[in-house]
Amino acid sequence: MKIGILGGTFDPIHYGHIRPAKEIQRQLKLDEVWLMPNHIPPHKQGTHVTTQNRLAMAQLVCDELSNFKLCDIEAKRNTPSYTAQTLSQLTKLHPEHQFYFIMGMDSFLNLEQWYQWQQLFELCHIVVCKRPGWELTNRDQSYTLLSSRLATLKASKNDHSNVGKIFMLDVTEQDISSTEIRQQLALGNIPASLPEPIRSYIQHNQLYLPDSHSN
Repeated sequence: MKIGILGGTFDPIHYGHIRPAKEIQRQLKLDEVWLMPNHIPPHKQGTHVTTQNRLAMAQLVCDELSNFKLCDIEAKRNTPSYTAQTLSQLTKLHPEHQFYFIMGMDSFLNLEQWYQWQQLFELCHIVVCKRPGWELTNRDQSYTLLSSRLATLKASKNDHSNVGKIFMLDVTEQDISSTEIRQQLALGNIPASLPEPIRSYIQHNQLYLPDSHSN
């Protein structure tokens, strides 16, 4: 199958994660999208709620959306979650699948700072979705990388490469910030950018309140 992988802290998961993933699934005709919360993010100081809470919220999204599945491979790891290591493990576990790793333009612009980033092109395709305030120019280091690996949706129908391509896709732009969501939750407000099951889960478990702590 063609599997999209969307990783992150999902702290909490919101429409800024979900809607682009759904649009990418339709554009690339992916069989499934796997939501992959990480346990120890390598580029952030930590998370604001427990890994189990973040897994539970991602599972609620999967329960609502057909073809969305929870992938807990990074959540089980007690070391920082490096994408190249994760994709290497996934391809060994599921050699029958073709993986498409989804990221925002902000992440792609910093891709060459990722741990063993070159290996990604031996393990999967990269899908880049545009984000507000982030644009790629020919002055960026990633521009040359993109030029050499860029694939189009039309060309991909006749291209049976399993790995190594970059898909630059247009998705509906949303200016949604996890930081702002947490700030609103700390004030007792429930942002509309959260799906209803996530709102209910957060309220029921009293997450993101000023006196709550992450583990």
